[in-house]
Amino acid sequence: MDSDIDYSRCDQIHIRDLRLQAVIGINPDERNEKQDLIFNLTLFTDQRPAATADDFDLTVDYQAAMMAVSTLVEASSYTLIESLAAAVADSLLKIEGVFACRVSVDKPGALLFAKSAAVEIFRTT
Repeated sequence: MDSDIDYSRCDQIHIRDLRLQAVIGINPDERNEKQDLIFNLTLFTDQRPAATADDFDLTVDYQAAMMAVSTLVEASSYTLIESLAAAVADSLLKIEGVFACRVSVDKPGALLFAKSAAVEIFRTT
């Protein structure tokens, strides 16, 4: 991580509560059917050129980002949500204009008495 950048002051694109399904988990019964997962994604980027010009070609296409994540997740078969979150982050960092990302993955119903178990990671290029 570049210690010279204050990421809290960077422009951010959020994709919130993206519900996708994947084979995920360590227990044998979890490996038979896809489970619901909830993703919250933050893309760190510089939106000044797009905002100034009001030009779609200068921004990050968050529809394309969402579709790339959807395709990756729906085809995946990880045991750990940590591994899936890292794969999602790697895919987001390949998008032109994205220099950092935050990925949160919730697994609803993973723990008794809890709404979900979740992992959040932050990655930079």
